[in-house]
Amino acid sequence: MAGHSVFPNIYSSMKEPSQYPSVLLTSFITSMLLYTGVGICGFLMFGNSTKSQFTLNMPKRFVASKIAAFTTVVAPISKYALTITPVAFGLEELLPSARLRSHAVSIVIRTALVISTLIVALTVPYFDSVMALIGSLLVMLVALIFPSACYLSIHHGRLTKLQISVCIFIIIVGVLCSSVGTYSAIKSIANKMA
Repeated sequence: MAGHSVFPNIYSSMKEPSQYPSVLLTSFITSMLLYTGVGICGFLMFGNSTKSQFTLNMPKRFVASKIAAFTTVVAPISKYALTITPVAFGLEELLPSARLRSHAVSIVIRTALVISTLIVALTVPYFDSVMALIGSLLVMLVALIFPSACYLSIHHGRLTKLQISVCIFIIIVGVLCSSVGTYSAIKSIANKMA
């Protein structure tokens, strides 16, 4: 869900941008099926003792457990460059002249962004819980609630009852997920501070 920041990059780099809606739909359906399948398998394997990352439940002595843990770590690292690209582009556009927008300056900006993120992650107390709070609140707003609300506002009077119902359903799901995630993150911060 939180990959929304890379959508403009994907759209602009597509050979056929007109196929973007079908690519997006296919991606979301595939992701939903994979996440649901992994969640069900995790619950069937470990029951109520399933941890937040079910790879933590896997026995440490097996090579397959180590591979699963490694891929869990590598996935966000490999996506970080895509996530930071819109921020880097925004900073590069603020530079005064075209000469300053060279490849070397681009490397310096991206390196500085990565290092600053690392410093913040290492120095801010309870960074994981703060990020969970920001993610649960803002990601749901940006990924589900605002797009549906804007769609309803922009196409007001031209939508079918089914389209309106789907948008309202998406908004309700977004509000519920955001509320549960925000509550969980605040509870986690409170437990760590106690």
